[in-house]
Amino acid sequence: QVQLVESGGGLVQAGGSLRLSCAASGRTFSMGWFRQAPGKEREFVAVIGWNDAFSYYADSVKGRFTISGDNAKNTVYLQMNSLKPEDTAVYFCAGRNTIGVATSTSRYDYWGQGTQVTVSS
Repeated sequence: QVQLVESGGGLVQAGGSLRLSCAASGRTFSMGWFRQAPGKEREFVAVIGWNDAFSYYADSVKGRFTISGDNAKNTVYLQMNSLKPEDTAVYFCAGRNTIGVATSTSRYDYWGQGTQVTVSS
């Protein structure tokens, strides 16, 4: 069982930046970020493969967010720039034991507890 712990959330003004981190207790083959706003379903944000083999983004964040990984630390990051109020959500880190792009929550084996990101207008 892999434990995932997110950090780096907070309150930021529109146009600002935040960097989220997700530390894993073990290695997974793919790591993703999802987010869930109040009253909405959890939605895919970005995914990265082990050793940066691939990355893929939701259209809503493409060009603004960057996912990266530090394999030596079993840590994945989400750099979020040009933040908008609609980016406000709880952000979750997720890991899966299969390599490849996956945008559905059901395809992931491990989940963190989430970190709140609030973007004020």
